[in-house]
Amino acid sequence: MKVLAGKKVVILGSTGSIGESALKVARELGGDKMQVVGLAAGTRHEQLAAQAREFGVQDLCIYDESRAPELKVLVPGARVRAGAEGLRELATLTEADMILVSIVGTAGLQPTLAAIEAGKDLAIASKEILVMAGDIVMTAAREKGVAVLPVDSEHNAIFQCLAGQRADAVSRLILTASGGPFRQWEKEKLSSVTLAQALKHPTWTMGQKITIDSATMFNKGLEMIEARWLFGVGMERVDVIVHPQSIVHSMVEFLDGSVLAQLSTTDMCFPIQYAVTWPERCPTGLKPLDFAELAKLEFEAVREDAFPAVRLAREAGLAGGCLPAVLNAANEVAVAAFVEGRLGFTAIAGVVEATMDQLADHAGETLPEILAADARAREEAQARLPH
Repeated sequence: MKVLAGKKVVILGSTGSIGESALKVARELGGDKMQVVGLAAGTRHEQLAAQAREFGVQDLCIYDESRAPELKVLVPGARVRAGAEGLRELATLTEADMILVSIVGTAGLQPTLAAIEAGKDLAIASKEILVMAGDIVMTAAREKGVAVLPVDSEHNAIFQCLAGQRADAVSRLILTASGGPFRQWEKEKLSSVTLAQALKHPTWTMGQKITIDSATMFNKGLEMIEARWLFGVGMERVDVIVHPQSIVHSMVEFLDGSVLAQLSTTDMCFPIQYAVTWPERCPTGLKPLDFAELAKLEFEAVREDAFPAVRLAREAGLAGGCLPAVLNAANEVAVAAFVEGRLGFTAIAGVVEATMDQLADHAGETLPEILAADARAREEAQARLPH
């Protein structure tokens, strides 16, 4: 890991909620700690242009190639790239020290692998990358000697709790979940959930897809698989506990029975800053915890009968191979259908489970095999949607 003053960072997904938080961190840290040298977005070219002008960034990428000409007009003199190839080019930018990957979905996988090959350290907020190809990504990172730093608050918390401890000293990784907006709803009532209700998360402000995943708890399921690869532990040692206050971001239980937890305010700027400045710690403008004000911290078991996502993710993680990619792809299709009003809330898990059952024997661990399984799962999931 390169420890540098003024770490030069490329942000892939700069117009999303994580990207905006990363830019907030850059403003607060200043250029002597964090310098933004590259920005990429999916379709929001005007927002991307405004970010580029504010931070003086000349290396840009817009995934929607049709918007590249206007982006060039909005940021005169900028080196504008486009599409999947543009993302790979930005991820290997010569002057960059770190690539922050916060692209929703699977589009971040190829630029992540390209960044590793180029010897860039990674800050990963796109959990789909490790869900699909965790073994491939982490093996490549070890071979290249690059750091993979988690930006998700839960994985960042575990990273801090481990603090150099070996994986064989760990009894359990315990991911905390807020429980989402329907934590206390009766199972039968969940079938009536609307999109507006699913998008009202009780503690976090996030993008649409991840907010819905939090409501179904698929987000936590994906995080379980991600944790398995990030920290080199077996899937059977990854647990989830519901913690509605979202103050304890995750915990590690060691073989001797000790449990270490990381606590902080619910603001994504904290884990982003820690990933960028690690191994240093820097002051933040975030509100410190007031334990008297908090009064109590609650924990409860996951209701897996009402929220089967955790069970499905555990099954996919234990099976390994292509099944995690199948779970992720089917969930993306099902969530999109729910957003469009074509699928009920509880039917999301049904589509995912049916797709996993259909493709349970889809073997393979290479990248081409995983990508093929991803494509096949999307077809199978689409076939199970109401027509």
